[in-house]
Amino acid sequence: MAAQTFDMIVIGAGPGGYVAAIRGAQLGLKVAIVERENLGGICLNWGCIPTKALLRSAEVFHLMERAKDYGLTADKIGFDLAAVVKRSRGVAKQLSSGIAHLMKKNKITVFMGHATLPAKGKVSVKTDKGVEELAAKSIVLATGARGRNLPGLEPDGDLVWGYRDALVASRMPKKLLVIGSGAIGIEFASFFNTLGADTTVVEVMDRVLPVEDAEISTFAKKQFEKQGMKIREKTNVKKLDRGQGKVVAHLEKDGKVETMEFDTVISAVGIVGNYEDLGLEALGVKIDRTHVVVDEYCRTGIDGLYAIGDIAGAPWLAHKASHEGVMVAELAAGKKGHPIKPGTIAGCTYCHPQVASVGMTEAKAKEAGYDIKVGRFPFIGNGKAIALGEPEGLVKTVFDAKTGELLGAHMVGAEVTELIQGYVIGRTLETTEQDLMETVFPHPTLSEMMHEAVLDAYGRAIHF
Repeated sequence: MAAQTFDMIVIGAGPGGYVAAIRGAQLGLKVAIVERENLGGICLNWGCIPTKALLRSAEVFHLMERAKDYGLTADKIGFDLAAVVKRSRGVAKQLSSGIAHLMKKNKITVFMGHATLPAKGKVSVKTDKGVEELAAKSIVLATGARGRNLPGLEPDGDLVWGYRDALVASRMPKKLLVIGSGAIGIEFASFFNTLGADTTVVEVMDRVLPVEDAEISTFAKKQFEKQGMKIREKTNVKKLDRGQGKVVAHLEKDGKVETMEFDTVISAVGIVGNYEDLGLEALGVKIDRTHVVVDEYCRTGIDGLYAIGDIAGAPWLAHKASHEGVMVAELAAGKKGHPIKPGTIAGCTYCHPQVASVGMTEAKAKEAGYDIKVGRFPFIGNGKAIALGEPEGLVKTVFDAKTGELLGAHMVGAEVTELIQGYVIGRTLETTEQDLMETVFPHPTLSEMMHEAVLDAYGRAIHF
């Protein structure tokens, strides 16, 4: 049987893959996309989107509990976990069917099944109906990643949950242990803690949210603890003893081990790339710690084979995958590619309070040898934050003292995941402190704090 021929075949229909397919189609390429599970991938079905839906429910619940602070009354406040989960799944389903519509609209051929690469330029897809043989000059690996399982800490769907189990929680944990305080761990901790679970977070590094600026991590930790969360840093979970309806966790710190009992454990200890069972090694693709090795243009070193998104390594962010998808589609269409500068990719964590950052932390800037100027502005000095009833937060900026280049920006507080984009644009346009100081920010907005944090770096803050 002759192989079906395309200009570009994309393997994986997550935020990297489906965007690559759409851009390729826009440029006139004949495109096929292969997906073994859900259009939209993990992000849309089991990650970014459904978790935000859950967290929104928790946020509204938190506001209802604080009704009195706003001069309002709300009696008999409660929640229905099944209904919260149902809403989250509905949001994911709506968006997943939206991707199916986009594939149709852009005349992209969709194959639902498991792909392998038997040879250069060839893709074999095992579907429910049999095997489809495909060929293309350009092939894009966008197979994503999955949760890392550590020996003895593997999810079982009952007492120990992975992120998928937590997203469709069948019961409300009473005493919860979250292993790992990166974005996934702290978001689930925030959700269940807000709804009343007695929550403990264990982090092996010396602080929660370890990739963030140390000052932001410290501020966030104080807020989490104020909300009743217990944070244990520099602590390792040695093992879990699973019993009837309970788990005994052995926690080690400074060589000492203690045991604690929980009814639920969420394991959020990082991710591993989905590189297996594709035939990559036989093609000569280099794999490093479960991720495909690529250059700045996402090229694997095998002619016509690209890898984008989580499979291509950090940062493991949907927006990075999407931009890489656009770039490789343009390369496949013979256009000039625009590599992404890692320093212009923002990280956002939707815990309560939210955390967002772009560029270098203060420590990293010093480490890189920069002479720096640092500015800070607290939410308590901002009229809009006080009017919102959200006075806890901080905006921090890091500048190169010699050139005025904005090296990094870091925020914790209400809506900072929306605010950070202002600094992202600034970094992309290579703005200086002068540009930012001369920009007029509207009043009253939270964004005014971004202006003040710049002014503060140069001793010119007005409202603090």
